[in-house]
Amino acid sequence: MSVRLEKVSKVFQDPSRPEGSVTAVDRVDLEVREGEFVTLLGPSGCGKTTTLRIISGFEAPTRGDVFISGERVNDQPPNKRDTSMVFQSYAIFPHMSVEQNVGFGLELKGRPKAEVREETARIMAVMGLTSMAKRRPDQLSGGQQQRVALARAIINKPSVLLFDEPLSNLDAKLRDQMRLEIRRIQQSFGITSIYVTHDQIEAMTVSDRIVVMERGRVMQIGTPFEVYSRPANRFVADFIGRVNFFPCTEASFSGEGLTAKYRDVRIRAGSRNGDVREGGPAVIAVRPESLRLEPDSASAAPFLRGRIDKAVYLGAVVEYEIDAGLDRPVMAVSHDPVVAGFFRVGDPVSLSFPPAAAHALAPETAP
Repeated sequence: MSVRLEKVSKVFQDPSRPEGSVTAVDRVDLEVREGEFVTLLGPSGCGKTTTLRIISGFEAPTRGDVFISGERVNDQPPNKRDTSMVFQSYAIFPHMSVEQNVGFGLELKGRPKAEVREETARIMAVMGLTSMAKRRPDQLSGGQQQRVALARAIINKPSVLLFDEPLSNLDAKLRDQMRLEIRRIQQSFGITSIYVTHDQIEAMTVSDRIVVMERGRVMQIGTPFEVYSRPANRFVADFIGRVNFFPCTEASFSGEGLTAKYRDVRIRAGSRNGDVREGGPAVIAVRPESLRLEPDSASAAPFLRGRIDKAVYLGAVVEYEIDAGLDRPVMAVSHDPVVAGFFRVGDPVSLSFPPAAAHALAPETAP
C-alpha cells in the first residue's frame, strides 16, 4: 500500500523560544510507493521521527494531509490505521514468552487459537525464532529481541511497516547483521516500509530511496547512488559520507557536466545541478575515495599540490589528510595499500580526480 504526504507541517508550542513555537516538520511532500523501502535520514532534530509519528497517527499534522492507500487518515487514531511500528526500545512484553509476544496482536483481534498458533509458528520460522519460542525476553540477546519485535509487527500483516531507529541499541557488528536481515524480511513480505535513522551507512544499506531532511524540510529524495554521488546541495553532500569542496569560478557547460576555474587551472566535473549558472561560480564536490594521490613532481601539472598531514592505516584502506593551503584539509582514501603503497606524513603529493567522480553545485544551494 502507498503512503503520501501533502504539504505536511507540524508546529509545537515552545514557551522558551521568543517566537513561542518550533516548526518540527515544514511543508513535507512525499510519496512512498507500494512495496518500497524508504528511509528518512538526517541529524538529530531534523524532523524525521516527527514525520514518522504523523504517518503512524501518534502525532497530528498542524497543516497538510496524510494518505494511506489513497485514503485521507488525518483523523484516524493509530489503531485504526493499517500500520505497525517497530520501536527503538523493542517494546516487547517482559512477562510473556517469545511465541506469546509474537502472537499477541492476533489474540487481541480475537482470532481463533488454532489460527494464532499456526500463524505464530510460521512467522517465527521465517524469523529464525522457533528454537526460542518458550524463552522470556530477558533470556534473549539484543538482536533476538529485535527479531521478536519485528515478528510481532509483521504477523498482523500491516499495509505499512514503520521503523523508529530500531538498531540504535545494538552493537556495531549486530547492527550490520540486522540491517541485512530487516531488508531481506521486508523484501520477502513485500511490505511498504518507512525507516528512520541518523546513520548514513544504515540508510544506504536498506533503502530503495532515501529522504534527506534538515530543519524539518526535505533536502533531497533519491536512490542511495543519487544522494551520495549526485547530492542536491552542499548540506546533503556533507551529511552523506565525507566530501571535499573546491570553490570555482567561470563555470562553462559541456553536456551534462562543466568546466570551471579553480585557482590557475580549469577542472572538469562530470555532472552538475540545474541551479549552476553559465559563467557563474560553482562548488566542485569530490569524494575522498575518488582523489588520486601521486608523488609530487615539479614537471607535473596537477590540479592541486599538497603535503601529507595525517595518515591512518585501517587495513583495507589508508585515510589521508592533506594540507593544500585551503581552509580545511583535503581528505583522500587509498584502497589496498599493500599494492598501492603508502605515503608518509610530510610527503609532498599531487592530487587529481576523474571528471566522472566530480559533481558541481551552485554555492547558494548550501542551506
